[in-house]
Amino acid sequence: MSWKDNLKIWDEYQDLDLDLKLKLNELKKDEKKAEEAFYAPMEFGTAGMRGVMGPGINCMNIYTVRQAASGLAGLMDTLDEETKKRGVAISFDSRYNSQQFAIESAKVLGAHGIKSFLFDSLRPTPELSFAVRQLHTYAGIMITASHNPKQYNGFKIYGEDGGQMPPKESDIITSYVRKNSDLFAIEVSDIEKLRESGIVTLIGEDIDRIYLENLKNVSVDNELIKKEGSDLSLIYSPLHGTGKVIAPRIFNDVGFSKISMVNKQAILDPEFSTVPFPNPEFTQAFDMAIEQGKEENADVLIATDPDADRLGAAVCLPSGEYQLMTGNQIASVLIEYILHSMKLNNKLPENGAVIKSIVSTELATKIVKSYGLKMFDVLTGFKYIAEMIQNFEDTNSNTFLFGFEESYGYLVKGFVRDKDAMQASLLLAEVSAFYKSQGKTMYDGLLDLYEKYGYFKEKTISETFAGVDGKKIMADLMTNFREKGFSEIAGHKVIKTMDYQTQIAKTENGEEQIDLPKADVLKYILDDETWIAIRPSGTEPKIKFYIGVTADTDQSSTNKLNSYIEEIGNWTK
Repeated sequence: MSWKDNLKIWDEYQDLDLDLKLKLNELKKDEKKAEEAFYAPMEFGTAGMRGVMGPGINCMNIYTVRQAASGLAGLMDTLDEETKKRGVAISFDSRYNSQQFAIESAKVLGAHGIKSFLFDSLRPTPELSFAVRQLHTYAGIMITASHNPKQYNGFKIYGEDGGQMPPKESDIITSYVRKNSDLFAIEVSDIEKLRESGIVTLIGEDIDRIYLENLKNVSVDNELIKKEGSDLSLIYSPLHGTGKVIAPRIFNDVGFSKISMVNKQAILDPEFSTVPFPNPEFTQAFDMAIEQGKEENADVLIATDPDADRLGAAVCLPSGEYQLMTGNQIASVLIEYILHSMKLNNKLPENGAVIKSIVSTELATKIVKSYGLKMFDVLTGFKYIAEMIQNFEDTNSNTFLFGFEESYGYLVKGFVRDKDAMQASLLLAEVSAFYKSQGKTMYDGLLDLYEKYGYFKEKTISETFAGVDGKKIMADLMTNFREKGFSEIAGHKVIKTMDYQTQIAKTENGEEQIDLPKADVLKYILDDETWIAIRPSGTEPKIKFYIGVTADTDQSSTNKLNSYIEEIGNWTK
């Protein structure tokens, strides 16, 4: 059907949610926005779905959420009765409609006789992952749009290991989602009756306490924290989100007592009124924390995104100014600290392993290899890190020590199977205390790594292709990159071309098989140790260009990086 036909169905539906009806009346005044809302169903893939809230089949609303939940219910209906009885854990963040979407999900599952364990209020994404594992549910649902602007919300499905649903099951869910094309015919049950019958059970503090106990085990050196923890001054911002529920409790429980929160950003505000974007990757997210840090002479600033799976940090320099660190830099320092401390205490396992995404810094690889350990590279998406951890456990082949993505996502311990900013916050505080005890900062620790291994710098460039034609433009660009190929970039020879869609890597000596799942990603290795990757985002209408360079000095690495940034800037013009 055309977008106008789809809009007409919504416009004529007598029982349409009143708020959506009012918004639909406004939407009809803007044909371009109306077309975008109704031209096609929301994309539903391995990362679930994410989009702008509002009326329409291409927007986040109670009807598209019901459709997504019905897809999971359809999959679970095919399972044996014992597996189905394990149910689904459900959590949500601080965004508009998040709690309502969580309840709607439970109502759809309840109509299929599927039990839900629904958090009584907002909780972090990593705690939802933990709850799936703790309660042995078959799946989990997290209502969140992570670090996106306030207009967005999302629906993420987790598998029984606590990681995001694997591709095979996700494809089955997608097929059921598409079958339930009549959004207004999806059956829901009354939430009060579901509560009375025990099909919906509220959870909260009971899971919090067990999660907090597990978080205490993240610490590498408890004696160090006992000696130095009370002296570390730390400012924390949950950026109006779920970290507020857990972070202050665990910092105090472990022994970091000089903790302040950014009060205005500790308000659970779905407008995210103090920041342009609730994203700890952006400098502006730290403006208030920096101001408060200068007043309180804080050693380190930590901010987590609204669903508390990503973490950013800034370190106080001797000048009194604050130095923000990138996700790659934070991960590198954390890895060095873990491995150094474990080796010092004769606790470093010979089969120890670190996992990172293929678009994350190679500095981490050099650090890991210097300790005689192995670095495993996986596709972008923390579910692949979760799968690798599970493989380690199933085969007893390696001991998981750390996992990360350049996009500010880290995991220290495997009791969670998604990036966990609560774990990372604790470890980062411990590392800060370690360096402070030596009269240094975490940033000094990073500079030490640069001096030892070379000056590594990375940059991600995002190009947005919104609107009706966005998907086609992105697909055409990726086709063009594949067909055109590159023999040299910015004057440097391409010595290896890796196409993860064909799973073939090409070099001068021939072809090699890439032992990773298929993905729409291209990666180029150059003769100066630079690597460049091109990847369409799985959750946003963007193509991302990743650059990683290394050189002997800070200035030469900066110059090298800038030359590649300039070159790539011309690729989409």
